[in-house]
This record gives sequence, C-alpha cells and structure tokens, in this order.
Amino acid sequence: MNAPMTVQALPPPAKDVEEGLAHIREHGLCVMTGVLSGPTLERAREALYRAAAHDRARGRERKFSLDYGHDESNQRVWNVLSRDPVFEDMAEHPTALAFVRAVIGWPALLGNISANITGPGGGEMVLHADQIFVPEPWSAEPQGMNVAWLLDDFTEANGATRIVPGSHKLNRAPRPDEGEVATVPLEAPAGSIVVFESRVWHKTGFNRTQDQRRAGVFAWYTKPIYRAQENWFLSLDPAIRTFASEDMLVLLGYKADGLGLVYGASPVPWTTPPPSLLESGQ
Repeated sequence: MNAPMTVQALPPPAKDVEEGLAHIREHGLCVMTGVLSGPTLERAREALYRAAAHDRARGRERKFSLDYGHDESNQRVWNVLSRDPVFEDMAEHPTALAFVRAVIGWPALLGNISANITGPGGGEMVLHADQIFVPEPWSAEPQGMNVAWLLDDFTEANGATRIVPGSHKLNRAPRPDEGEVATVPLEAPAGSIVVFESRVWHKTGFNRTQDQRRAGVFAWYTKPIYRAQENWFLSLDPAIRTFASEDMLVLLGYKADGLGLVYGASPVPWTTPPPSLLESGQ
C-alpha cells in the first residue's frame, strides 16, 4: 500500500489567507473560522434547509456517483446558486476568491456549488480525491479546489468530513485497497470555511448521532480548461447572469478567454483585455 502510514494532525485555524496558503501547501487544506457569522450564517442555513425540504417533498433528490447508495439519511442539494442570493455571495466571497486566485489562478471556473446534509445514522462516502476527472499521472499542481462552508458545527460525532492530511503530496487518487486508510475529522464551528485542494483524499464521515444534522456547502472551482460539473447555461437562474459581477461572469464561463468562445469572442465582452492578453502585451 502506498498511502501515508502516519496520520498527520490537522493544522490549527489560519489567522489569514497567507497563513492558510502555507497550510494548504503542507497539509493540502486550511481552516478559517468566523468567515460567516450572525444573520448571514443564519440566512444561509435557513435557505439551505428550505431548499433541501423542497427537493425531498417533491422527489427531486439526486444522488452522486460517490454518494451513499440507498442511504436516505444523507441528502445532496444541487445548484444552490439558483436557490437564494446568499449562495452567490458565498461563491464570490472575497476570502474564497483570494484562495482561488492563489491556489489555481485566474481566470477560474465555478464548476459547481452544492450542499451535503448528513442526517442521524448517515453512512460514510467513498474515500476519493476530487481530481478524479484528470487522467493520471497528475501534474504537480492542483487542477481544482473546494471551499467548504460549514453551516452547522462539524464534529466527529455528526459526520464531519474526514480527510487524509498530506495526501495531496502523493499526487494520485486512492486505490481500491486504500479505502480504509486512517482519516481525521474536519471539526470546526459553524461559520468556518475549509479550503482544500483537489488532490486531497477525503470523504463524508459517519453521523453517529440520533438527532443532529450537519450541513456544508461546497463551492468547487477549477482551472478554466475543464468543463463545469453543473451546466450553468441550462440550470442557472437567468437573473444571476443578468446582474452578475465581473468576477461571477468569469466564474460561470460567460466571460471567456481562449476557450468557451462564441464566434471567436467572449460571450460577454471584457471591459478590460483578458489576463492572457495583458500578460503577452498584445
């Protein structure tokens, strides 16, 4: 087995983005507490649980290939970007985009922003790395990253995401015989973010509680050469595109540079030359 034999401890919460980036380089992830608080946190939590109840009441739930089979105590909520404006704010939050720009560069794409709610008795997900869409051998740099927004306290008991710190340095996905390698829970209070790059091995934990649900929103970003997981051109609320910021238009692929063009040009005109043109001096 080539997996790490010694389990690393999680890094302590980072004080700022610079320290968080150092933690990502060493451990593959960082935690920052208090990014959401007060009414904003409560609004995000209420909006997510409302969307989840809406999907479940109307039979609109969709599982994912790495999810839990027939385990109905866990619920994935797709396309939260179109569910409430608070999720737009999270997708382009200045702290989140500071990590995006530093870890995978800019322009980047928002591949997906969905939620995972783990209910009492909920089982574990399959151990995986989010970069499985990239053929191995992988490059020495991550091709994507997650910003996980914790809307409830994440504890080991209620199914906190479990991770193999340092696994990004293996630069490959876990093998079939490595599904039971030692992991550590990402325990942090509601309002925290956990940023982890796409090569890190992780999975949803087992919710051993009898009465707790824990919800996390996962914003997934990639380099612009990859296709988005969510087809924003079909699923997005048109109002978001109409009133989106410059950064959001880039993240959604409506401002494009080199790929995703329409008749050789960005679908939405750039107000300034795209970064590649600025860098080349054209």
